[in-house]
Amino acid sequence: MMLDTILLEEKKKLVYGFISEKHYRPIKVKEIMNLFQVPRNERDDFRQVIDSLITDGKITIDSKGKVKPVQGNIKVGVFCGTQRGYGFVVFEGEKEDVFIPENATKGALHNDVVQVDVSQERTGKRLEGRIVGILERGTEVVVGTFTKNKNYGFVVSDNMKFAKDIFIPKEYCKNAVTGHKVVAQITNYGDNGKNPEGKIVEILGHINDPGVDILSIVRAYNLPEDFPDGVMNQVETVPAEVPEEDKVGREDIRELMMVTIDGEDAKDLDDAVSLTKEGDIYKLGVHIADVSHYVTEGSPLDVEAIKRGTSVYLVDRVIPMLPHALSNGICSLNAGVDRLALSCFMDIDKNGVVVDHRISETLVRINKRMSYTQVKKVIEEHDEKTIKENEALVPMFYLMEELADILREKRKKRGSIDFDFPESKIELDAKGRPTSVAPYERSKANKIIEDFMLIANETVAEEFFWRESPFVYRTHEEPDPEKIQKLGAFINNFGYTIKISQEELHPKEIQKLINKIEGSKEETLISRLTLRSMKQARYTTGCEGHFGLATKYYCHFTSPIRRYPDLQIHRIIKESLQAGLSKKRKEHYEKILPEIAQQSSQLERRADEAEREVEKMKKAEYMKQFIGQTFTGVISGMSTWGMYVELPNTCEGMVHVTSLKDDYYYYDEEQYMLVGEHTKHTYKLGESVEIVVVGVDKLTRTIDFEIPSEDAEVVDWKQEREKDKKIIDLYTPSPDEIAKAKEMVEKKFAEKKKKAKEK
Repeated sequence: MMLDTILLEEKKKLVYGFISEKHYRPIKVKEIMNLFQVPRNERDDFRQVIDSLITDGKITIDSKGKVKPVQGNIKVGVFCGTQRGYGFVVFEGEKEDVFIPENATKGALHNDVVQVDVSQERTGKRLEGRIVGILERGTEVVVGTFTKNKNYGFVVSDNMKFAKDIFIPKEYCKNAVTGHKVVAQITNYGDNGKNPEGKIVEILGHINDPGVDILSIVRAYNLPEDFPDGVMNQVETVPAEVPEEDKVGREDIRELMMVTIDGEDAKDLDDAVSLTKEGDIYKLGVHIADVSHYVTEGSPLDVEAIKRGTSVYLVDRVIPMLPHALSNGICSLNAGVDRLALSCFMDIDKNGVVVDHRISETLVRINKRMSYTQVKKVIEEHDEKTIKENEALVPMFYLMEELADILREKRKKRGSIDFDFPESKIELDAKGRPTSVAPYERSKANKIIEDFMLIANETVAEEFFWRESPFVYRTHEEPDPEKIQKLGAFINNFGYTIKISQEELHPKEIQKLINKIEGSKEETLISRLTLRSMKQARYTTGCEGHFGLATKYYCHFTSPIRRYPDLQIHRIIKESLQAGLSKKRKEHYEKILPEIAQQSSQLERRADEAEREVEKMKKAEYMKQFIGQTFTGVISGMSTWGMYVELPNTCEGMVHVTSLKDDYYYYDEEQYMLVGEHTKHTYKLGESVEIVVVGVDKLTRTIDFEIPSEDAEVVDWKQEREKDKKIIDLYTPSPDEIAKAKEMVEKKFAEKKKKAKEK
């Protein structure tokens, strides 16, 4: 039971008064409880008081478990480590982090919750601090590469932010050999300069074995692969086909012509579409698999689905939210068989306005499974063979194209933003080696399904907003005003403007900007900067609107096989349709939904990061074959460190500042460009440049480029990376370091000029 706010504050004053007394000597929490004569049934409340004082920065608990008062400007945050030992502390709800020098980390490791004493003075542009207490360790297991010595071993973490190697005593090496990828559990976090200790709990395989590289990322992100026995026992009770008793009471629409349209490789088909036209009204049906019929609230399947939150799509595997027997079987809208669905029927006029709609529990039978490629052949390529094979469906496909164009135009008019940056398609051979990396093509067929799913999501969200029902919405907040003002100032240099009225930005302004720059030489530059000024979408229990789609009402309704929020709102929708939500059920959902929304957002981030890391690793592995070759790419990112360049195949690498031999370059943060101090030559975000691939590192998932030059000397890219660390600090270079770096580079520059004159 949580203490109420007033009582909590009163108890905090009492306890802090005792701890901050002049004659107080540090003792353990249990001893303080005894002194205060805290009854056994109130000890959890007392720990809440202690935890709150720690979060407030008033007290700390040392390595011996003794409670001490703290002095200074103490704040609690999460430590983000770096490979070089220093790090940063990030505070919830605050934009600015605090730099922690290597000698002030107090043994904190990446992701630890820490107390930091924030200095009142700044080092360069950043606040600086020192860690005074470690409240909670953020890492229990580490995935890395094992090295064996005679009497011990050690593990180097794959996560470069986890800066310390983990010492493994001989008896805990579990027969691992040098080069094995392992999972190590930390048993001692180390202190006074000592490295953490641990034990091997799993050997994933040798670093060069097929699939071990991706499995390492799966373990590092703690992505659950196998389903617990309780879940699989429940799955065994699920029928392979829909029994007759489950069909009773549903709207039977098996005679309605409908199709699924997905990628060729898709196995979990959770959405189907139907479309007819009566006069000027389009009759669109979006039919979604009724997963909630099989995954009931509180069941083992449901508990596991909440833990997973989403399916994770890696290059060589899918880690599903639900077992395959459901996701590829009874819940998948496979053609020619009866399936249970939740259908949203919409009447849409010629302007794309939904003039009427209804949601119904249905019984469906898909006429045919179609792929994006097949539909593209019909509506874009007018391929005679494909048209003949799908003769009965062809009129519906052309009608779909017609309606999708109307819906897209309507969204465009209201200001919906469409950043059309290509996704990557990576193909692997039988041994897991990348054979091809290319942009993933989005055809008209892809966009048709996107348009229909968007309108269904909007329609459902709006209905349940007006029902005043507990619900989970998909929210995309307005951009940060500072970022937009900075963007506005920058695009003025190119003659573009964005209007901000009453300190608010309408998405239509962003859309207008994207339209204006289309086809211009600065299109890539401004598009990327605009995208970076946007916030990430998340799940909320309040209907707060979706900025990017320029709509007040939005939710995720269309993918309950692979996203938990969709599954959760299906339950609410069905209860509302059947008998309405009782007061008790409303209270139940109001209690559980905030945590579900927050956890789903976090698990979505985890999945995105894991997918991104696998992509980066495979791209680095793919580019290894091109070392020494020249390509043309676009400058996609900038930092003090150097510039990122993206190639047409979507692979991205870095040109380090120290590899630019013609001058000393510094980063102009306001103009998003590197500037040569002597030559005044610039490299700008969005600019096309020619590069040479000089190195890749699969472990760190990095690709190194250089700008080719006839006079350029041969560079050892690994040595250059080490120089980078010494010459320029990515985050907080001190004035002395900058002066020394400039002096060194100027000296080299002068020597080169002298040699050039002599030549």
